[in-house]
Amino acid sequence: MADEVKTNGNGANAQQQPSLNILAQYIKDLSFENPGAPQSLQAREKAPEININVNVNANPLSGNDFDVLLTLSATAKDGDKTLFQVELVYGGVFRVAGFPQEHMLPVLFIECPRLLFPFARQIIADATRNGGFPPLLVDPIDFGQMFQQRMAEEQAKAKVQAANN
Repeated sequence: MADEVKTNGNGANAQQQPSLNILAQYIKDLSFENPGAPQSLQAREKAPEININVNVNANPLSGNDFDVLLTLSATAKDGDKTLFQVELVYGGVFRVAGFPQEHMLPVLFIECPRLLFPFARQIIADATRNGGFPPLLVDPIDFGQMFQQRMAEEQAKAKVQAANN
């Protein structure tokens, strides 16, 4: 038996079309702390200071499957008192096929978290609301800019290490 080779209309081998599929989404870790309750739930004159951190990691599973983790953490403070802390590690298993190698990192660190973000945002909003506070609606995140910043930091580290060797 001969192997089948797919060709396009001109007789040339056809390239595999790029595809990105979400196979699963899950909460890996969710934590909500309200250390000053019930006093922290009282009305206040000014809005609390809220600090939000975002991180993305990707790990190969097998073949074209990757586990992408989006971590969102937020801390609300009134002066030096912590009102609440919430942390979510939200994951997705993605099948990534047909992309050129140079596009793999942008797909994993920009497109995959972009697809996970709306679900993670809703979980954070529900957790803060269920904790007695107004829902925390995290502003949209520019994962492209975040990726570029991370790549620039990696290049700077590599230059420093090269200079020290």
